[in-house]
Amino acid sequence: MANLTEKAIKASALKLLNEKPVNQITIKDIVEDCGINRNSFYYHFRDLPSLLEEMVMEQAEELIAQYPSISSLEECLDAAVSFAMNNRRAAMHIYNSVSRDIYEQYLWRVCEHVVTVYIDNALKDYRIAEDDKEIIINFYKCACFGAILDWQSGGMKKDVKKQFSRMLELKKDLIREIGERAEMPENTEK
Repeated sequence: MANLTEKAIKASALKLLNEKPVNQITIKDIVEDCGINRNSFYYHFRDLPSLLEEMVMEQAEELIAQYPSISSLEECLDAAVSFAMNNRRAAMHIYNSVSRDIYEQYLWRVCEHVVTVYIDNALKDYRIAEDDKEIIINFYKCACFGAILDWQSGGMKKDVKKQFSRMLELKKDLIREIGERAEMPENTEK
């Protein structure tokens, strides 16, 4: 568990990310905001990118812990976009920075988790080979990831949940059909 100083540094960094782009935030800004000295910052973090990476990956782990089960693809998207929806400016500032790869790693990890949990649940009644299951998970993970990146590249102006919901409505029963097509005969090994 993070100590109080580490939590204060992360809270200040998130506050500043909601105010201005990453390239305009300095270590000095963070330490002044949370009332510590520079040495305290460097005791906990190597630099600003390492702080951002830890914050983003910690957020991914928290989201994963919050969603031990997923009952719909809409819930997958809700989980994956929750950080961005709750911290719009911070998410856009990270997305538009040199640290974008860190954000994409976070998003990929969250999409992979929520889609895997959903597919495991949605296809639990089908006997599907692991290779096929991996292909199905990858397809939906890429769809979720791509929808979110497209939304962010457009400045997060559209209602991503509404668009995703409509896309799922257009593909209604596809997961059941995939499960039926992928199901192995009774006498084969999973």
